[in-house]
Amino acid sequence: MTRRKILLASARGFVIVALAGSFAGPRLALAIGPDEQQAELANAMGNAKVSLQQGFTASEREGQPISGKFEVENGKLQLSVYTAKEGKFFEVIVDHMTGNIAKVEPITEGEDLTHAKAQKAAMDRAKVKLADAAEKAKGIVGEALVVSAIPELKGDSPVAAVVLLAGKRFSTVSEPLS
Repeated sequence: MTRRKILLASARGFVIVALAGSFAGPRLALAIGPDEQQAELANAMGNAKVSLQQGFTASEREGQPISGKFEVENGKLQLSVYTAKEGKFFEVIVDHMTGNIAKVEPITEGEDLTHAKAQKAAMDRAKVKLADAAEKAKGIVGEALVVSAIPELKGDSPVAAVVLLAGKRFSTVSEPLS
C-alpha cells in the first residue's frame, strides 16, 4: 500500500469517527473507535522516544524535510521522513528510540515520487518549516503526539495536514505554511 493510500485511508477514518461522534454523541464514537491500523498505530506510538519534529531535525542532513509520519511497518513502529536534495528525493527512516538515521532510500519512481514532487512544490512556497507547523498544531490540541505532517497546495497557498494523537483519539489540523 502506498504512502498516499495509507494517509487517505487514515483521513477517511478520522472523518468517519468525528462525524459519528458529532451526530451520535461520544458514547457511539467510542463504540465505533478507530480501525485496526489506527489502533495498532495508537498503541505503538507509546513506545516512541523521539517526536516527529525531532525526526525532521535529524533528517535535515539528508535534505529539506518535505513530509513525515509515524507508521507501523511489518508490525513495528517506524518514523519516515521524505526529504528533497539537489532535485532528488529520499525516504529517511529515523530510529524512533534514538533519533539517529537508520536508513536512507532514494525515491525514484511510482506514486511515492509523484507525492514527493507535490510535497516539494508545497514546501517551495512555504515560509514555515514543517516542524514548526507541527508544533503549532500540537498546541491547538494540547497534550498530543504529532503522528504526521503532510504539506499540500490549496490553491496557491501551502498548508500542512497535521495528524495528532491525544490518548487513543486522532484528529487532523490544517496548519498554514505561509
